[in-house]
Amino acid sequence: MKSDAPTDGPPDGTGEAEPAEAQKQSRAGRDLPAAIGVGLVLGLTVLASLFLLKDVFVLVVVLALGVGLWELSRALRTVGIAVPFVPVVTGGTLMLVGAFYGGMETAAVAMALTVIGTLVWRLSDGADGFVRDSSAGIFSLSYLHLMGVFVMLMVVEDDGPLRIVAFIVVTICSDTGGYVAGVLLGRHPMAPSISPKKSWEGFAGSLLFGVTAGIVLMVLLLDAPWWVGVVLGVAAVAMATLGDLSESLIKRDLGIKDMGDLLPGHGGLMDRLDSLIAVAPVAWLILYYLVPLS
Repeated sequence: MKSDAPTDGPPDGTGEAEPAEAQKQSRAGRDLPAAIGVGLVLGLTVLASLFLLKDVFVLVVVLALGVGLWELSRALRTVGIAVPFVPVVTGGTLMLVGAFYGGMETAAVAMALTVIGTLVWRLSDGADGFVRDSSAGIFSLSYLHLMGVFVMLMVVEDDGPLRIVAFIVVTICSDTGGYVAGVLLGRHPMAPSISPKKSWEGFAGSLLFGVTAGIVLMVLLLDAPWWVGVVLGVAAVAMATLGDLSESLIKRDLGIKDMGDLLPGHGGLMDRLDSLIAVAPVAWLILYYLVPLS
């Protein structure tokens, strides 16, 4: 949920009014034209890969999570934590590919081997920081690629592309609703010690947008009962909010504002993946058990 509550008055305390463009920028919290443009490009890339060839979508997910891992590793390095990048990104890729072609069992085996490989890889650097670095590697693998496994399990179904669209659109609507409501109405911080700009008004906006999107998508896209859309919407909003707050807490702990600067108007790719990776397991669970295969 990206709900940025507005602030009153100029930030420098001088009493001088900001230019209109600067006020718009500070109130929105990002460069909106750039953010919208980048979002459209990312969305079109995902849609094209989904409906042209599922294998290409797998490649898109592999690349996205690889970049996310690189950003997270770079951020952790600022506080002296060295993620064993090579075994984690290699094993994480095998988990995703294994889930798509071989199912959950193959992904589980790949993850177990990756954990062992991460420990073995780190042995060569000695005892100093072994537990710290190895734990960071296993955390990164779980935080990113394990969540991505559930995306692979969704897309492999016959109507997989539609399930992925539903999962992504509900999550985006949750983020958008929270952002809009937070900017326009946000007054009461949700978790000021973690993310001061997240508000309860923004959370209400996320619920409104997320549940509405869930109902529309379930009825029109997947031919499922409307109440499944309510379940998906509420679950997606809850998990997207937790995912966003979790990443905010990671950044606060590391003393950084964004995970990177790869995407103009957004920050790093991880700043866009935080909600999606948190929603993926719950979305798979709900769609698998409540929406019959078409």
